Amino acid sequence: MTAHVHVLDHPLARHKLTQMRKVGTGSGLFRQLLHEIGMLVAYEVTRDLLVTAESITTPMGDMEAPCIDGKKLVFISILRAGNGLVDGMLQAVPSARVGHVGMYRDHDTLEAIEYYLKVPEHIEDRDVIVADPMLATGNSAIAALNRITALKPKSLKYACLLAAPEGVAALQGAHPDVPIYTVAVDSHLNENGYIVPGLGDAGDRIYGTK
Repeated sequence: MTAHVHVLDHPLARHKLTQMRKVGTGSGLFRQLLHEIGMLVAYEVTRDLLVTAESITTPMGDMEAPCIDGKKLVFISILRAGNGLVDGMLQAVPSARVGHVGMYRDHDTLEAIEYYLKVPEHIEDRDVIVADPMLATGNSAIAALNRITALKPKSLKYACLLAAPEGVAALQGAHPDVPIYTVAVDSHLNENGYIVPGLGDAGDRIYGTK
Protein backbone atom coordinates (compact mmCIF):
# COMPACT_ATOMS: atom_id res chain seq x y z
CA MET A 1 0.00 0.00 0.00
CA THR A 2 1.15 3.53 -0.73
CA ALA A 3 1.33 6.46 1.66
CA HIS A 4 -2.09 7.57 0.41
CA VAL A 5 -3.76 4.41 1.77
CA HIS A 6 -4.40 4.49 5.51
CA VAL A 7 -5.40 1.19 7.13
CA LEU A 8 -7.06 1.63 10.54
CA ASP A 9 -5.15 -1.07 12.34
CA HIS A 10 -7.03 -0.60 15.61
CA PRO A 11 -8.01 -3.67 17.68
CA LEU A 12 -11.58 -2.46 18.21
CA ALA A 13 -12.13 -1.79 14.51
CA ARG A 14 -10.60 -5.14 13.52
CA HIS A 15 -12.73 -7.01 16.07
CA LYS A 16 -15.96 -5.32 14.98
CA LEU A 17 -15.18 -6.02 11.32
CA THR A 18 -14.70 -9.71 12.15
CA GLN A 19 -18.16 -9.82 13.70
CA MET A 20 -19.62 -8.14 10.61
CA ARG A 21 -17.98 -10.64 8.27
CA LYS A 22 -19.70 -13.65 9.89
CA VAL A 23 -22.48 -15.07 7.74
CA GLY A 24 -24.73 -15.49 10.79
CA THR A 25 -24.61 -11.82 11.84
CA GLY A 26 -28.12 -10.38 11.39
CA SER A 27 -28.98 -6.97 9.98
CA GLY A 28 -29.58 -5.36 13.38
CA LEU A 29 -26.17 -6.29 14.76
CA PHE A 30 -24.52 -5.58 11.40
CA ARG A 31 -25.91 -2.02 11.42
CA GLN A 32 -24.84 -1.49 15.02
CA LEU A 33 -21.29 -2.66 14.32
CA LEU A 34 -21.03 -0.51 11.18
CA HIS A 35 -22.27 2.46 13.20
CA GLU A 36 -19.58 1.84 15.84
CA ILE A 37 -16.83 1.41 13.23
CA GLY A 38 -18.04 4.60 11.56
CA MET A 39 -17.18 6.55 14.71
CA LEU A 40 -13.66 5.05 14.72
CA VAL A 41 -13.22 5.84 11.03
CA ALA A 42 -14.32 9.44 11.66
CA TYR A 43 -11.68 9.90 14.35
CA GLU A 44 -8.93 8.67 12.03
CA VAL A 45 -10.00 10.46 8.84
CA THR A 46 -10.28 13.81 10.67
CA ARG A 47 -6.92 13.50 12.43
CA ASP A 48 -5.29 16.27 10.34
CA LEU A 49 -8.11 18.83 10.38
CA LEU A 50 -6.85 22.36 10.95
CA VAL A 51 -7.57 23.92 14.33
CA THR A 52 -7.54 27.47 15.58
CA ALA A 53 -7.39 28.95 19.09
CA GLU A 54 -10.51 30.32 20.78
CA SER A 55 -10.63 32.31 23.98
CA ILE A 56 -12.91 30.52 26.44
CA THR A 57 -13.66 30.60 30.15
CA THR A 58 -13.65 27.39 32.18
CA PRO A 59 -14.96 27.11 35.75
CA MET A 60 -11.34 27.67 36.82
CA GLY A 61 -10.37 30.55 34.56
CA ASP A 62 -9.61 31.78 31.03
CA MET A 63 -7.62 29.93 28.39
CA GLU A 64 -6.89 29.66 24.67
CA ALA A 65 -8.44 26.37 23.52
CA PRO A 66 -8.28 24.56 20.15
CA CYS A 67 -11.34 24.46 17.87
CA ILE A 68 -11.77 23.10 14.34
CA ASP A 69 -11.08 25.86 11.85
CA GLY A 70 -13.19 26.87 8.87
CA LYS A 71 -16.66 25.91 7.66
CA LYS A 72 -18.34 22.73 8.85
CA LEU A 73 -17.04 19.42 7.55
CA VAL A 74 -19.05 17.54 4.89
CA PHE A 75 -19.68 13.79 4.79
CA ILE A 76 -20.95 12.58 1.42
CA SER A 77 -22.63 9.18 1.35
CA ILE A 78 -22.56 7.02 -1.76
CA LEU A 79 -26.10 5.65 -1.68
CA ARG A 80 -27.38 3.44 -0.37
CA ALA A 81 -24.84 1.57 1.72
CA GLY A 82 -22.83 4.71 2.46
CA ASN A 83 -25.60 5.88 4.78
CA GLY A 84 -24.73 3.13 7.26
CA LEU A 85 -21.14 4.33 7.52
CA VAL A 86 -22.00 8.05 7.55
CA ASP A 87 -24.54 7.56 10.36
CA GLY A 88 -21.73 6.32 12.60
CA MET A 89 -19.35 9.07 11.50
CA LEU A 90 -21.96 11.65 12.46
CA GLN A 91 -21.85 10.41 16.04
CA ALA A 92 -18.25 11.61 16.19
CA VAL A 93 -18.90 14.85 14.25
CA PRO A 94 -22.61 15.69 14.78
CA SER A 95 -22.16 19.21 13.38
CA ALA A 96 -21.03 17.95 9.96
CA ARG A 97 -23.12 18.68 6.89
CA VAL A 98 -24.23 15.67 4.81
CA GLY A 99 -24.43 15.19 1.05
CA HIS A 100 -25.57 12.23 -1.06
CA VAL A 101 -24.56 10.83 -4.41
CA GLY A 102 -26.70 8.01 -5.77
CA MET A 103 -24.88 5.28 -7.70
CA TYR A 104 -25.92 1.78 -8.71
CA ARG A 105 -23.78 -0.89 -10.29
CA ASP A 106 -24.79 -2.40 -13.62
CA HIS A 107 -24.53 -6.13 -12.88
CA ASP A 108 -23.46 -6.91 -16.46
CA THR A 109 -20.79 -4.25 -17.01
CA LEU A 110 -20.02 -3.49 -13.31
CA GLU A 111 -20.02 0.19 -14.31
CA ALA A 112 -21.47 2.82 -11.95
CA ILE A 113 -24.57 4.73 -13.04
CA GLU A 114 -25.49 7.98 -11.26
CA TYR A 115 -29.10 8.76 -10.42
CA TYR A 116 -28.89 11.43 -7.69
CA LEU A 117 -26.62 14.19 -6.38
CA LYS A 118 -27.24 16.72 -3.61
CA VAL A 119 -24.51 18.35 -1.53
CA PRO A 120 -24.30 21.29 0.91
CA GLU A 121 -23.65 24.77 -0.44
CA HIS A 122 -20.25 26.47 -0.35
CA ILE A 123 -18.57 23.11 -0.77
CA GLU A 124 -15.51 24.89 -2.19
CA ASP A 125 -14.82 26.14 1.35
CA ARG A 126 -15.29 22.78 3.06
CA ASP A 127 -13.28 19.64 3.80
CA VAL A 128 -15.17 16.72 2.25
CA ILE A 129 -15.10 13.02 3.11
CA VAL A 130 -16.82 10.63 0.69
CA ALA A 131 -17.95 7.39 2.37
CA ASP A 132 -19.03 3.94 1.18
CA PRO A 133 -18.53 0.65 3.08
CA MET A 134 -17.02 -1.27 0.15
CA LEU A 135 -14.27 -0.31 -2.30
CA ALA A 136 -14.56 -3.24 -4.72
CA THR A 137 -14.02 -2.50 -8.42
CA GLY A 138 -13.69 1.19 -7.59
CA ASN A 139 -16.14 2.19 -10.33
CA SER A 140 -18.73 3.75 -8.00
CA ALA A 141 -16.07 5.52 -5.95
CA ILE A 142 -14.38 6.93 -9.06
CA ALA A 143 -17.69 8.11 -10.53
CA ALA A 144 -18.65 9.76 -7.24
CA LEU A 145 -15.27 11.44 -6.84
CA ASN A 146 -15.40 12.65 -10.44
CA ARG A 147 -18.62 14.51 -9.60
CA ILE A 148 -17.35 15.87 -6.28
CA THR A 149 -13.96 17.02 -7.58
CA ALA A 150 -15.77 19.01 -10.26
CA LEU A 151 -17.31 21.04 -7.43
CA LYS A 152 -13.78 21.94 -6.21
CA PRO A 153 -14.00 21.14 -2.46
CA LYS A 154 -11.35 22.56 -0.15
CA SER A 155 -10.03 19.03 0.45
CA LEU A 156 -11.24 15.52 -0.36
CA LYS A 157 -10.82 12.08 1.24
CA TYR A 158 -12.39 8.68 0.70
CA ALA A 159 -13.42 6.46 3.63
CA CYS A 160 -14.56 2.84 3.50
CA LEU A 161 -14.87 -0.22 5.68
CA LEU A 162 -13.30 -2.77 3.38
CA ALA A 163 -11.26 -2.56 0.16
CA ALA A 164 -9.97 -4.86 -2.56
CA PRO A 165 -6.51 -4.29 -4.08
CA GLU A 166 -8.13 -3.85 -7.49
CA GLY A 167 -10.38 -1.08 -6.21
CA VAL A 168 -7.52 0.66 -4.43
CA ALA A 169 -5.42 0.59 -7.61
CA ALA A 170 -8.29 1.86 -9.77
CA LEU A 171 -9.15 4.69 -7.40
CA GLN A 172 -5.53 5.74 -7.03
CA GLY A 173 -5.12 5.70 -10.80
CA ALA A 174 -8.13 7.97 -11.29
CA HIS A 175 -7.64 10.20 -8.24
CA PRO A 176 -4.03 9.89 -7.04
CA ASP A 177 -4.34 12.89 -4.71
CA VAL A 178 -7.33 11.53 -2.74
CA PRO A 179 -6.27 9.63 0.42
CA ILE A 180 -8.07 6.33 1.10
CA TYR A 181 -9.02 5.30 4.65
CA THR A 182 -10.11 1.72 5.25
CA VAL A 183 -10.29 -0.81 8.09
CA ALA A 184 -8.88 -3.65 5.95
CA VAL A 185 -7.66 -4.51 2.45
CA ASP A 186 -8.77 -8.01 1.48
CA SER A 187 -7.36 -10.57 -0.96
CA HIS A 188 -9.09 -9.98 -4.32
CA LEU A 189 -12.33 -9.62 -6.28
CA ASN A 190 -14.24 -12.64 -7.55
CA GLU A 191 -15.65 -12.97 -11.07
CA ASN A 192 -18.77 -11.05 -10.02
CA GLY A 193 -16.84 -8.09 -8.63
CA TYR A 194 -17.34 -8.92 -4.94
CA ILE A 195 -14.57 -8.63 -2.36
CA VAL A 196 -13.09 -11.95 -1.13
CA PRO A 197 -13.24 -12.96 1.70
CA GLY A 198 -15.24 -9.76 2.25
CA LEU A 199 -18.62 -9.74 3.95
CA GLY A 200 -21.09 -10.01 1.07
CA ASP A 201 -23.23 -7.15 -0.22
CA ALA A 202 -23.03 -4.40 2.42
CA GLY A 203 -26.30 -2.75 1.39
CA ASP A 204 -28.24 -6.00 1.57
CA ARG A 205 -26.75 -6.84 4.95
CA ILE A 206 -27.46 -3.37 6.35
CA TYR A 207 -31.08 -3.31 5.23
CA GLY A 208 -31.99 -7.00 5.17
CA THR A 209 -32.65 -7.08 1.42
CA LYS A 210 -31.51 -9.45 -1.32
